[in-house]
Amino acid sequence: MALPENPPLDAPPAKPTPYVSLFALYRTFFLVGLFSFGGGLSAWLHRELVQLRGWLTDEQFFSGYGLSQVLPGVNSSNLTVYIGQHLRGTLGAVVGLLGLLTGPFVVVIAAAITYQYLLAVPGFQTAMAGIAAAAIGMLVRLALTAAQGALGGGRMRGLAPLLIMTITFIAVGLLRWPLVPVVLVMAPLSIAIAWPWKPADA
Repeated sequence: MALPENPPLDAPPAKPTPYVSLFALYRTFFLVGLFSFGGGLSAWLHRELVQLRGWLTDEQFFSGYGLSQVLPGVNSSNLTVYIGQHLRGTLGAVVGLLGLLTGPFVVVIAAAITYQYLLAVPGFQTAMAGIAAAAIGMLVRLALTAAQGALGGGRMRGLAPLLIMTITFIAVGLLRWPLVPVVLVMAPLSIAIAWPWKPADA
């Protein structure tokens, strides 16, 4: 039987999930939780896990990031559970969350004990404001990375993702509408627009 001259090409295999030891998982989340002063934890996780270590792809990270935003609870903890479960299953989720919370737990207890003394240290409040500004900068970078992925040929193309982001920003950021109703309207609309599109590499 003759083979077809131009057989259909298979889709490229998905990138396999790298093996990550539980110790490496705990250490990474411990360091991120310990040094992510002033917020910006999600941006720090993206830098450590996607850009530096390559444990996740941008698509995998932002899928978990979006999910962590709409689920109840603290966003950073939700994201940590998602990443830990993706890399090492249920045990990975537990280890990652323990690593994330261990450092801040000790630091907050120590800070609560010494807070009145820290306020008397010259420049302490200024240093905290600077750390918060740096965290905001990391969040802006993460937002730009996510927006670039949405606008750069993913499942949603054209002006649709830009329009959805703009409407959401105006509704929540400028008009101060409640977040839950806005999400309940915009999330299904966004999914409906993205659903017909196939991945660019399919």
